Amino acid sequence: MQNDRKKLLLHVCCGPCSTTALERLYPEYDVTVFFYNPNIAPQPEYILRRDESKRYTREVFGTEVLFVEGDFHPDVFLKTVKGLEDEPEGGRRCERCFRLRLEETARYAQENGFTYFCTTLTLSPHKNAILINRIGEELAHKYDGLTYLPSDFKKRNGFGRSVEISKKHELYRQHYCGCVFSMKQSATYRGNV
Repeated sequence: MQNDRKKLLLHVCCGPCSTTALERLYPEYDVTVFFYNPNIAPQPEYILRRDESKRYTREVFGTEVLFVEGDFHPDVFLKTVKGLEDEPEGGRRCERCFRLRLEETARYAQENGFTYFCTTLTLSPHKNAILINRIGEELAHKYDGLTYLPSDFKKRNGFGRSVEISKKHELYRQHYCGCVFSMKQSATYRGNV
C-alpha cells in the first residue's frame, strides 16, 4: 500500500506540545517528529522532555510516526543568544532561539526529502505565533523545495486539548520554557529565588 500523504517534519519541544499538533497533522501528513532543542537546560531536563516526547509518540502512533533527535549542543544556543541573557521572556533572545531551532529543522527537512516543516512552538499561549510563522516562512524561502506549514496550535482550544491529552497519558509538564534564562525568570516569578 502506497502512502500518498505529504512528508512533514514537525519540530517538537516537549511531549505536551506534540499532542495537539500530532492529533491535527497526522490524518493529513506523513509526520516525522524532530526533537531539536539545544536551549533546554539543565541536561536532565532535556533528557526528560526528549524521553516524554518519544514515549508519547510511540505510545499513540507506534511506528507510524518516526522520532528523530537532533544534536544536543547547548553551546550552540548560548553562542546564538550571547548578549541577550537578560532579555525578558518573549524578547529578542527568544526570537533567536526560535530561528536557531527552525533553521535546523529546515536544514534537516531539506537534506532528508521532506516537503513541509512545522513546529509545535505555536501551541504555547506564551509564544508569538505570528513571529514564529514569519521565521518559518523566511526559512522556507532560504531552503529550496521546502514549504513551511504555518500554524497556531493554541487556537480552537488547542492548548486546553493539550492539557487534557497530557493528563490522560501522564506526561511531564514543565514549568518554564526551557533555557536557563527562562528557568531563572520563571523561578523569580513564582517566588522561588
